[in-house]
Amino acid sequence: MNRFAWLLLLWTSLACAEPVRLLFVGDIMLDDGPGRTIAAGGDPLAGFDTLLRTADFRIGNLECPIAVSGTPLENKIYSFRADPRVMRVLRGRFDVLSVANNHSGDQGRNAFMETLTHLDAAGIRTVGGGSNLAAAHAPLMLEKHGLRIALLAYNEFKPRRFEAGANWPGIAWSEDSQVLADIRAARAAGADLVIPFMHWGWERETAPSARQHQLARLMIDAGADVIVGSHPHVTQGADIYRGKPIIWSLGNFVFDGFELPAAKIGWLLTLTLDRDGVVMWETHAAQMDEAGTPTLMPAAKTPCGRRGQPAVGLCANPT
Repeated sequence: MNRFAWLLLLWTSLACAEPVRLLFVGDIMLDDGPGRTIAAGGDPLAGFDTLLRTADFRIGNLECPIAVSGTPLENKIYSFRADPRVMRVLRGRFDVLSVANNHSGDQGRNAFMETLTHLDAAGIRTVGGGSNLAAAHAPLMLEKHGLRIALLAYNEFKPRRFEAGANWPGIAWSEDSQVLADIRAARAAGADLVIPFMHWGWERETAPSARQHQLARLMIDAGADVIVGSHPHVTQGADIYRGKPIIWSLGNFVFDGFELPAAKIGWLLTLTLDRDGVVMWETHAAQMDEAGTPTLMPAAKTPCGRRGQPAVGLCANPT
């Protein structure tokens, strides 16, 4: 090895010596109860400000359009729309929001694009949706300490008419062949790690479905390093496959309207990553009140793990 190559290798090793910390939350719905709280001057996220700021990147699933435009779609039981004033509680707290879910298109394409505009103006990047199919499936590259992390996001819960097309905006649909191709393409584009953020599973089911198990294994076999899920409105536990963690569902984070006690408990996930993958991970429990405002539950034991640990453990996180 010549002197230049040795110095380059040394510089790369030093640049990646410090791990990167990601924080994920589940479904964020800022209409209805949370929207009323914000309109009255409240802040549903105030209790999590400190924890959110401990991460290098903060990521969540935005379960509603944020817009003044649009018209509710027909034949849909629940159609959400948050007022743009809700941006004040998101700004500075989230770096990335997934729009790959079954509510992003509730008010039509114009409202969807308005949502992306509001988020962009606040410095919040989006994944799993865009102005066309290519944009919706493009990996979002997060770079820190020389580490390149590709984030992908997909929805597989109806209606599929929210899906982006070659020439129209929308979200990334979870089609197996496309998901696996996207993971491989992200690797080929220089990603050190790949994380799919999935909107999947059956609502109010506390165990992952056979479909989730099948797709999770396919994604890890294709090169995914950790898989994070949302959508069921309840947490669904975690597993390890080939040494890679799968957090099936984080449940709700800011959401109201649920009588089921399990739907009022969500997890925040923290991932510590280096070039070899997940160094350690842990979840923090949060409980939502009737207005959908979450409160940290520091004594709750929730799934956690670290590299080389063959099974999921339980941890109480006082932070």
